[in-house]
Parts: sequence; C-alpha cells; structure tokens
Amino acid sequence: MRGYYKMDNEEKNSKLKKSSQYKSQIALLIMTVSVFGLFMITSPEVFFKGRIYQAFLSTVPIMGLMALGLTFVLAMGEIDLSFPSTMALSGFIFTSTFQATGSVILALIYSLLSGVIVGFINGTLVTSIGIPSIVATLGMQFLIRGFSNIISNGLAKTVALDKTISYKIFAEKLGVIPVQSIWFIGITIFFYFLLFRHKFGEHVLFIGDNQEAAKMMGVNVNRVKIMVFILMGIMASFAGILSCYRMRTWWPTMGEGYIMMVMAAAFVGGTSMFGGEASIEGTFIGSFVIGSLEAGIVAAGLSGFWTQFVCGVLIIASVTIHTLAKRRK
Repeated sequence: MRGYYKMDNEEKNSKLKKSSQYKSQIALLIMTVSVFGLFMITSPEVFFKGRIYQAFLSTVPIMGLMALGLTFVLAMGEIDLSFPSTMALSGFIFTSTFQATGSVILALIYSLLSGVIVGFINGTLVTSIGIPSIVATLGMQFLIRGFSNIISNGLAKTVALDKTISYKIFAEKLGVIPVQSIWFIGITIFFYFLLFRHKFGEHVLFIGDNQEAAKMMGVNVNRVKIMVFILMGIMASFAGILSCYRMRTWWPTMGEGYIMMVMAAAFVGGTSMFGGEASIEGTFIGSFVIGSLEAGIVAAGLSGFWTQFVCGVLIIASVTIHTLAKRRK
C-alpha cells in the first residue's frame, strides 16, 4: 500500500510539474505575440517587411547560442558570467590563427579549444576549490578580458573571411535565410534532446533540483558540472566565431553588452534561477524577444535607453509568473 501511495504521489507531482511548464509556455507565447504585435502597431512600415526579420535571423543567433549554454548552467543551479570575455578571447584566437596560418580548420579548432579550457577552469574552481560560481566566473570575466586586451594591444583585427569556402557555411544565406539561424535552430534541437531525452540532461536537472540527493543516487556531480561549464565555454567560443564571420573584424570590445541580454533571454524563456527546471524552446523564443527589443523601440520613435527599461520589465514579469506557477505546484 505504501508503494502504491508513493507512485500515486509521484504521478501527481509529475502532472503538476507538466501543468506548471504548460502555463509558463502559454505565458511566454502571449508575451511574444504581445511584444511583436505592439511593434507592428507602432511601426508597421518596419515590422511588416521581411528585411527586419532577416536582420534578426543573423544577429539573434549569436546571443541565442550563449543563452542556450547558460540554460544548462542555470538548470544545475549555477551561474556563468565569463562568457562575454570568452567570446572575445575565442574571436581573437580565431582571427590570429587564420592570419598566421591561412587555415580555417586550425582557427576553428584553437578557438573552440580556448572555450573548452575556460570552461574547464571555471568548473574546476567551482567543484574542486569550492568557489561560488558567481565569484569564480566574475573573476574569470575580468581576467580573460584583460588578457585579450594585453595580447592584442587593444587593437582590432580584420580578416578576409568572405574569400573562404567556410564563409558560406557560417555567414551567407540559404535562399533568404541567414545561415546563422540554421545553426541556431539545429543546436536548439540538439540541446533539447540532450537536456530532456538524455541521461546527461537528467543529471543536470537532478543536480539543480537536489545536489545532495543526486550524489546519493550515484551521480558524479563534479564531472557533470565541469562538463556543463565546458559546454558554456564552447557556445561562447562558437558565438565569437560567428561574430567574426559576420563582421569580418575582431574588436577588443567583442561580447560587451551581451551579459544582461543573454541572461534575460534565459529567464524570459522560463528557465528557473533556482535550478532544476529549464526550457530550451523557451530560451530560443526568449532570445528573439530580447534581441528584437532595441530595433522595435527605436522604430517606434523612442530612445534606445528604453531598451533596458523594457527588458527589465520583461524579466521581472517572466520570473514572477514562473515563481507563482512553481509556488502553486
């Protein structure tokens, strides 16, 4: 009888959790439709034309890829603040390697490897030494940014990537669709199955929900955490590579301004800041909502300073909805 009641309670909890997630997704959908509907009303000459959406499809994926990586970090109850600097360092390594060797393959390998190294260091600081992730990654953010400026002397680098075959893979259009958006969609689908249909994702969510219980169940918590931080580093590196292809220039300020937008995309998408719950599809949609704010606000005739205000409103509203749904559950 005790086993029967236990199974019955687990089934009820599962139904309540699904109901909570369903309500959060409906709220996100309503928010998205409302935001774009408002943009269409205030500036129809811009948002009823396809050009603005093509622009979103080439710019939003750079932010969205890092938001996907951050979703995994948040899902296990941690935070990473070093990704903007990792993006800059990887971009510098990519352009420098390409200029020195002329090999796109070597440039890609070394750039992605730098993200792996940064992620490994972050994970080790958190797991082996026990530094809180917010402190460890904040320190790494300044360290990496400073290192990038030192080795580059604060000077930009221009590369003729448009003359390579790889430019078609990372920066051109497939018909009218920018290739960056195809990468974003493909990685979103892969990450969805990785988080919700694979043992690794189960361990990530388990750790975020109850780390001690995960340890008791035999989950190698330290290894999973290090792997997630490495995944975040790879996403930041890939974002840096795509930015170099798009701009054909590396800037010392690359990545600056992304930290709040990336976090906003994850929170608006429904990922819990307390760990244990995440939404990959929510992060995908949230990236486009956050990524379109400045263009919509400026097109409506308002100052760009309104962007941060509206972004803050969306974050507070989405986190409030998520918290209330979780409390009811």
